[in-house]
Amino acid sequence: MVTSLALAILTGQGLMQQPRPHPLVVLSVLEAGATCVGKTVMDEMAYSINGENYHYGTPVNPRAPDRVPGGSSSGSAVAVAAELVDFSLGTDTGGSIRVPAANCGILGFRPSHAAVSTKNVIPMSQSFDTVGWFARDPTILVQVGTVLLQSPIGATAEPSCIVVPEDCFTTLCSPSDNISQILIKTVEKLFGGHLITHKKLGDYIFREVPSLGNFMTKSSGNQASKTIPSLQALSSAMLLLQRFEFKANHAEWINNTKPLLGPGIAERVSEALTATFENLDYCYKIRMELEAALSTLLGDYGVLALPTVPEPPPKLGLEASKLEDYRAKAFSLLSIAGMSRFCQINIPLGFHENLPVSVSLLARNGADHFLLKFSQVLYGALREEAEKAWKGD
Repeated sequence: MVTSLALAILTGQGLMQQPRPHPLVVLSVLEAGATCVGKTVMDEMAYSINGENYHYGTPVNPRAPDRVPGGSSSGSAVAVAAELVDFSLGTDTGGSIRVPAANCGILGFRPSHAAVSTKNVIPMSQSFDTVGWFARDPTILVQVGTVLLQSPIGATAEPSCIVVPEDCFTTLCSPSDNISQILIKTVEKLFGGHLITHKKLGDYIFREVPSLGNFMTKSSGNQASKTIPSLQALSSAMLLLQRFEFKANHAEWINNTKPLLGPGIAERVSEALTATFENLDYCYKIRMELEAALSTLLGDYGVLALPTVPEPPPKLGLEASKLEDYRAKAFSLLSIAGMSRFCQINIPLGFHENLPVSVSLLARNGADHFLLKFSQVLYGALREEAEKAWKGD
C-alpha cells in the first residue's frame, strides 16, 4: 500500500493533549506503506455527529460548504473529500464514520465490532467503539481493509439476499422515492431480482427483539418526526449504554479537570455523568436479541440496505432544537449496526439538488471482507443508476 492518509485524533484539553502511544491501526497502515500527512480535527470527546469543534472550529465540508461535515471524525472525512489524502482513519461509536462519509459524499466503512484493533485508542464507549476509514475510491477502501481487518479474507462470496426495508426509506425527507429504487435496479441488473426481499424492518425488530418493550414509550416514533417506534427505542437503549460506559471511562478526569466544553457537547457530557441507568440490564438483552434476529434475517452473506442518514447535511449554525431532531432521527438508523455490532458501509450515490446522497449496506458481524468486496462491485453501477434517475431534476 503506497498511499497518503490523515488521522482523526481527539482534541480538547488536559488528558487529550498529553502524548500517547500510536494506536496499533496507525502503525499497521504505516508499516504497509502508507504515508501520514497530517492529523485532523474531530468533535470534542467524540461526542457529536455534527462535526463542529468549539476550540478548533468546524472543518469545511468540500461538497456542501454551507453544511456541517458530520462528526465526530469530521476532519478525516473532509481531508478525503477535499482530495488532500487517499484515505483517512477515524472512529465510529454511534455513527462517526458513517455520518461524515454521507455528509461529505465519500465512502466510509464501520467494521464489525472488534474486527479492527482499538489498542491505544482513547475509549469513548468500548462496547461500541470501532476504528473505521474513509476513501473516495472503493479499491483503496478494500485495500485498507486487507491491512486492518484481523479476520482472514476468505473466498469471494456472492450475496444470498438483499433486504430492502421500505419503512426505513420512507422516513427520509428527500429523495426517499429514488434511493431504494436506485439500489433495486442496480441489484437487478447485476445479480437478478430474485435476490431482493422487501421487509418492514421496524415491525420485524419489534417482534423479534422483545426486550425493546422496556424502552417503548407513547412518544416512541410519530408521524410528525417520521421515526419508527422500535428503532427509536433501539436508539434509546444504545445511547443509555454509551452514556454508562462514557461515564465509567471519563467521569473522574472530567470532574478533576473541569474542561471547558462547547455547546451541545457540554450538555451531553453532563447528561452522561448524571444518568441513573435503571434499564441498563435490558440493553444487553436487546443487543443479543437484535444480533440474533438480524443474523437470522440475513444469514452468512445477506445484506441489509438502509439510508445512512435521514436527510441532507444540516446547515451550519442550525438552531439546537432542529439539530437535536436530526440527531434523534439519525440515531434511529445508526443504532441498527451499533447495537447488532454488524459492519456497515456508506456508499455515495452522487448529488441530488447539489447535495450529497448516499445509501448504506450492512452485513453480519465478521463479514467485513465480503461487504467491502460486494460494495466494490456495486459502486460504479449504483452511481450510474443514480445519475440516470436524477438527470433533468
